[in-house]
Amino acid sequence: VQLVESGGGSVEAGGSLRLSCVIKDYTHTDYTMGWIRQAQGREFEGVAAVETRGERTVYADSVKGRFTISKDDAANTVYLEMNSLKPEDTAMYYCAADSRRAMAWWLLRNPIQFTWRGQGTQVTVS
Repeated sequence: VQLVESGGGSVEAGGSLRLSCVIKDYTHTDYTMGWIRQAQGREFEGVAAVETRGERTVYADSVKGRFTISKDDAANTVYLEMNSLKPEDTAMYYCAADSRRAMAWWLLRNPIQFTWRGQGTQVTVS
């Protein structure tokens, strides 16, 4: 399984960015896709996740109302729309995937438990 992120960059506070993640060579029927981040010197933090069954989405309290996760099944792509960015959103953002069902809330709180993770894309907010 390969996860390829794009869309990171530098932006001023209050600005917006859209991250994309293409998932390749994934053969499982169900999955939970998510975005996790790691600021310098800090632990991984779950940002948002979406399940294939029921299309349920979950968000960390720190991004709720500002970030939106979505997916395009035909394109095997998941997105993270980030608005009203704050300096504390600065981090390396990783796309993550897991084949377990109905695990979005648990994976959001235990982000290192995602089975697969991409290489990451840097987001810097000044």
